[in-house]
Amino acid sequence: MHSEHEQLAQNVTAIRQRIQNACIACGRNPADVLLCAASKTRSAQTVEAAQGIGIDIFGENRVQELVEKHAANAYGSVPLHFIGHLQTNKVRQVVGTADLIESVDSERLLLAIEKEAAKQDICQPILLEVNIGKEESKGGIAPDQLISLIQTADRLEHVQVMGLMCIPPRCETVCEQRSWFAKMRTLFEQAAQMPWNRVQMKVLSMGMSNDFEAAIQEGATIVRVGTAIFGPRNYCASI
Repeated sequence: MHSEHEQLAQNVTAIRQRIQNACIACGRNPADVLLCAASKTRSAQTVEAAQGIGIDIFGENRVQELVEKHAANAYGSVPLHFIGHLQTNKVRQVVGTADLIESVDSERLLLAIEKEAAKQDICQPILLEVNIGKEESKGGIAPDQLISLIQTADRLEHVQVMGLMCIPPRCETVCEQRSWFAKMRTLFEQAAQMPWNRVQMKVLSMGMSNDFEAAIQEGATIVRVGTAIFGPRNYCASI
């Protein structure tokens, strides 16, 4: 465990340096970018070993893993985000447990979260996921339907929109990466300028292990990094 902790710490230090360099290159404050460790398929022990090494947030893609690791106190006091596709029949397990649900991609899911949060008498922070590349294989609201979804969310009492999230198409060049993130930033800025009652546009979650520097240069406030922290995923591993 000690050597695993050391390796994770080295990886996070290297990523922090890359975040800092990307911020300096575009005149941003590195403190304005949070590092979310995407811990899909990682054991509770590995996640626990990653506490206290400069990770700001843990992000889970799968409800079952989130529930099991949370029960094992693997996340400790580090904030927990749900970053994967969320089915409406699993909303109950995530609302009130995740500090932020980043992947709200439909009115149906939005209303299911509102209903469960009302039952628990809480206000659940969320991000709205945008399918910026309009890819059929990915979740997310179509860009031209985003404002309509925000308008619906703005009327709800038990959800709090904090910003937007995206997973853009995989690109070969930094220039391509930045073009998608720039489109996302434009949407974010347009939404932020509108006179909402409750909606806040403070968080822009975009960028992963292979493209987070480009995302930072286009305004990301959260980057979701898994492989670069934990190494290649083992999908056969038990939780």
